[in-house]
Amino acid sequence: MTTKAFIAGCAGLELTEAERAFFARSQPWGFILFRRNIADRAQVAALTASLRAAVGRHAPILIDQEGGRVQRMRPPNWPAYPAGRWFGQINDPLRRTALARLSARLMAHDLREVGIDVDCLPVLDVPVAGAHDVIGDRAYAFQPDEVARIGRAAAEGLLAGGVLPVIKHMPGHGRAGADSHLALPRVGAALDDLRSHDFRPFRHLADMPMAMTAHVVFEAIDPSAPATTSRKVFRRIIRGELRYDGLVMTDDLSMKALSGDFAERASAAYAAGCDMILHCNGVMDEMARVAEAARLLAGAAGRRAKAALARIAHEPEPLDRGAVADDIARILAAAG
Repeated sequence: MTTKAFIAGCAGLELTEAERAFFARSQPWGFILFRRNIADRAQVAALTASLRAAVGRHAPILIDQEGGRVQRMRPPNWPAYPAGRWFGQINDPLRRTALARLSARLMAHDLREVGIDVDCLPVLDVPVAGAHDVIGDRAYAFQPDEVARIGRAAAEGLLAGGVLPVIKHMPGHGRAGADSHLALPRVGAALDDLRSHDFRPFRHLADMPMAMTAHVVFEAIDPSAPATTSRKVFRRIIRGELRYDGLVMTDDLSMKALSGDFAERASAAYAAGCDMILHCNGVMDEMARVAEAARLLAGAAGRRAKAALARIAHEPEPLDRGAVADDIARILAAAG
C-alpha cells in the first residue's frame, strides 16, 4: 500500500483491533508516542513493534523527549533529564555543549532500545521578556547564537545515537504571548527583529533533517494565518530566507491555535507547504478526518522523507551507557 504523509498517535499502552485495522488501511508514514503510551521498557518495545506490524514496514516512531517538564519516558524506568535551560546556565561554553551532546546521546540510547527513532528535540525557540511560559525553561538560553550552539550539540548527540532530531518550532515560538495548545498566539515584532533573534537558530541548523512548525501568527509576514498554514511564511521564510530543505511537519493538528475541522486543518497545512501532518491525541474520529485529507507521500515531500531516514542508516556511535548516566547524574546532583 502507498504511504500517506501524516503521523498518528494511538490511545493507550497497546493497540486496539480498531487501531490496527485503521493504520493498516490508512498507512501513516509514522507514529508518535505520549505519556499515555508509556509504562516500561518491555511494554514500549512491544507497542512500537505492533505499530510497525500494523503498517507492514519499519515506520518511524517519534516522541517528545526533551528533559525537564517535557519528558514522556520518565523515572523509575528511565533517567530524569534536565530541562534545556540547565545547559545554558553552565558557565564553561565547552562543558555546556559537551554535556548537551552527551545527554542527547544517552537519550538516543534509551529511545533506540525500545524502538523509537525520532526525537522532537532540540527546541530552538528564543524566549523574550513577557512571553508565555509554554517555552520557558525548555529553551536553552535567551541569546540566539547560544541556543544554536547548544541545539546543534543536542542534535548531533541524537544523530550519533541513531535517532533523528526534529528542530522546533520553526520559525520560532519564543516570543509568543499565548500557549498555542490553548489559543492562537500573534507576534507583532518587526521583521528585522524576528530575523536577528527568533529565526536565527533555525538558520544555523538548516542542515538538520526534520523540523516542526510553530502555530504562531507573524504579523510582519502574514497577519492572516499561523506559520503552519501560511504559504507566505513557507515561501518567504522557511524555504526562502532560512533555506531549509528538510522535511517539515506540523505541530500537533489538534492544538487549539488552529481552526476548522481536521480535514480542513490538514489541507491548509499541505497547501501552505508542510510535507507532513502530525496528529497526536489518538482520537479515532479526528484521525479518520486527517487520513481522508492526507496526501500520498511523493514528490518533494517523499524525497525529503527518504533523505531524513537516510541520516540514521548507520550503526550508533559506541556508548558506555552506565558510565555516561552516572556522570550526568553526579553533575546534576552537584548542581543542586
